[in-house]
Amino acid sequence: MGGRTAVCKYKISTGGNRQVAAGGPDNAISERAQYFLKVLIERYIRDGQPVGSRTLAKDAGLDLSPATIRNVMADLEDLGFVASPHTSAGRIPTVSGYRLFVDSLLSLKPIDKALLRQMQTQFDSSREIPSGLVDSASRLLSNLTHLAGVVMVPKHNQIKVKQIEFVPLSGQRVLTVIVNAAGEVFNRIIETAKPFSRSDLEQLSNYITRHYAGQDLAAIRRLVLKEMQETRQNLDALMVEALEMATAVFADDDGNTAATNGDFVVAGQTNLMDFDELAQVDSLRSLFNAFTEKQEILHLLDRSLEADGVQIFIGEESGYLTLKDCSVITAPYEVDSEVIGVLGVIGPTRMAYDRVIPIVDITAKFLGSAFKTR
Repeated sequence: MGGRTAVCKYKISTGGNRQVAAGGPDNAISERAQYFLKVLIERYIRDGQPVGSRTLAKDAGLDLSPATIRNVMADLEDLGFVASPHTSAGRIPTVSGYRLFVDSLLSLKPIDKALLRQMQTQFDSSREIPSGLVDSASRLLSNLTHLAGVVMVPKHNQIKVKQIEFVPLSGQRVLTVIVNAAGEVFNRIIETAKPFSRSDLEQLSNYITRHYAGQDLAAIRRLVLKEMQETRQNLDALMVEALEMATAVFADDDGNTAATNGDFVVAGQTNLMDFDELAQVDSLRSLFNAFTEKQEILHLLDRSLEADGVQIFIGEESGYLTLKDCSVITAPYEVDSEVIGVLGVIGPTRMAYDRVIPIVDITAKFLGSAFKTR
């Protein structure tokens, strides 16, 4: 990226629908108005105060009369890009204004090499413990952005399996050991319909590993069930048991083969108390409840699993009243080109998008790489 601030080269997916496109077919907003909107939003992000015409003229550095600037601001307000708080003569950006800013007017700040080395070192020190990588990523996001950092725990049903081993225990219990492509090891004890010999279990392990290694858990379930339906009559008794055991391996505690429920780790929730617009007791209570109950945030992270790069939800674009004064910036992280989770930050709509977007994007890349090379 060099040493200059460059126009965004990151893949960014919108979290909501743009209402008016800059420079669109109807040319609804002029280049001058776009420039003033950009200057206004950058100023508002810096100090959180409504921006008046005098301040805007100074920041814009243009020799224009106050009346001209007021007219441009009135046009922006009519288009829904800015609003006038009742207690101030200045204006603040709306969700539509932020959306136009992020989509069309934003210039991103490159991450310097020293910070990249610091991030790499932090991931290297956490590499040996799977949960340590997730915790490290959430803390890193929080520390670098001064917002709340959230990292989805890798979804087991979306991780490619490298090896499966079955170990006989007492009675009809079998310890199932699963190693995924990310190097994580999972153990599960299964109650079988009948006891198995050690040799039978070795054959079982070899069969599953040989036929299904490299597939994710959801695909293995589909293939196993399909094979049971299509070829069961042609299999000997051991292979039938192998397929039934394989199905049980990936079932949940109720015996269902539904996808694994998600979870996430969060760090830096208290950073949100530093922003006046989020510091009211009711707002904080709602946000902290969302972090505790998890379902709304998990649903938002799930929606980001299919995103091609960074995704940004501004205000009500998230679809949740709790997050109406917040922006959520997310990016999926991958192992071997397979998305296994999502990470991101939650903060006020008045956040430094130019800094935060690159940090979220590169953290996702670091995390995916760390899982792959464990």
